[in-house]
Amino acid sequence: QVQLVESGGGLVQAGGSLRLSCAASGRTFSGYSMGWFRQAAGKEREFVAAIRWSGGSTIYADSVKGRFTISRDDAKNTVYLQMNSLKPEDTAVYYCAADNYRFQTAVPRTTADFGSWGQGTQVTVSS
Repeated sequence: QVQLVESGGGLVQAGGSLRLSCAASGRTFSGYSMGWFRQAAGKEREFVAAIRWSGGSTIYADSVKGRFTISRDDAKNTVYLQMNSLKPEDTAVYYCAADNYRFQTAVPRTTADFGSWGQGTQVTVSS
């Protein structure tokens, strides 16, 4: 089991930027695709972005495409989410997650694809 710890959340004005980090420990990080999800108050958890274990492929929710960028640094066992042009509707708790299995061909994007989750970090965007 891998332990995931998110950081970097906070309060930002609309149009601003934040970079979230997710540090992994407890097992090897390389070989696992990673993802970011978010959950706003009263809503279901939704997919935000994911990156393939090789780092060569990324996918995004339509709502964040062009504004958010996911990346990974296997040497640091860390995955990042750079969030630009933030909007009030981006306000949520953001979670990172690790794929269930190593070296999967497809980039995962559903909650069922991910077996390990962090505790979340709050992002609040004021208008």
